[in-house]
Amino acid sequence: MAFFPLAFRSARALLVGLACASSVAAASAQESGLLIYCGITMVRPITELARTFEQQEKVKISISQGGSEDLYRSARKSRTGDLYLPGEPTYRSKYLAEGLLGDFKVVGYNQMAIFVPKGNPKKVQPDLKELLRKDLVLTIGNAESGSVGQESKSMLDRANLYPKVVSHAAFLMPDSRAINLALKRGDADVALNWRATAFFPDNAPQIDVIDLDPALAKPQALLLNLLTFSQNPALATKFMAYVASGEGQAVFRKFGFLDNSSIR
Repeated sequence: MAFFPLAFRSARALLVGLACASSVAAASAQESGLLIYCGITMVRPITELARTFEQQEKVKISISQGGSEDLYRSARKSRTGDLYLPGEPTYRSKYLAEGLLGDFKVVGYNQMAIFVPKGNPKKVQPDLKELLRKDLVLTIGNAESGSVGQESKSMLDRANLYPKVVSHAAFLMPDSRAINLALKRGDADVALNWRATAFFPDNAPQIDVIDLDPALAKPQALLLNLLTFSQNPALATKFMAYVASGEGQAVFRKFGFLDNSSIR
C-alpha cells in the first residue's frame, strides 16, 4: 500500500483539528441549545436547517463535523451532545448495544459513485475494476475514520476487490471532503466518494460522477440519532422531526441527496 507523506500528515493534522473543534463546539452547546455530531458529507444541509431552526426556536445549535467513526468516539468519550448523524447506517447497528443511541429518523439517502475530474479526461468507465488501472492515481476513504471509507470497503468487499484496490490506492483519506480536494488539486485521477458531494456548488464545476449499478452501490440511509445522554431531548426530537419533514427533505434534495421517501 502506498502513502504520500504529505497526504498522511495533512490527514493527521485534520483529525487533530477536528478533535479541537469538537471540544469547542461541545463547550458552546453545554451552555444552551443543541450539539450535533454530523458526518462531513451531510454538513451543508444540516447547517442550513440548523440556522433556520435556530431562528424559529430562538436557540443555538453547534455542529461538530468530521468522520463518522471519529465523531462517535468523541461523543462516547465526552458524554456531551444531543444528536449524531453518521454517513452510513451500520454505525447505528455497530454501536447500538452500547446504549448511547436512542430514537432515530431517516433523513435521506446517499450512495457511492466513481468520481473523476470534469470531462473525464482518462475516459474512466462505470466499472469498479477501472480503479485498478495502472495509468490512474486513485484515492479512496479510510475505513477506520469515516463513512465513505467504510462504505467503500463494504462495496469493494462484495465485488472481491478491496485488498487489490487498497494496495493500488495512492491516498487513504479521512472523509469525503478530503477526497474531493485531492481530485480538485489534481492529486488524483479517480476516486470513490459519496455521490451527493459532487453536486455541491464548489465541487460541481470540477468533478464529474460516474454512476454505478445500484445493485452494487446500494443507497445508504442517513439516520439522525438522538443521543441518550442529551440534556435537551425534547428540543433534539423536535429538530429530528423538522429535518425529516417535507421542508427538511427539500433541503437535502437541493444538496444532491435522495429524500426519505425515495426508497421503501
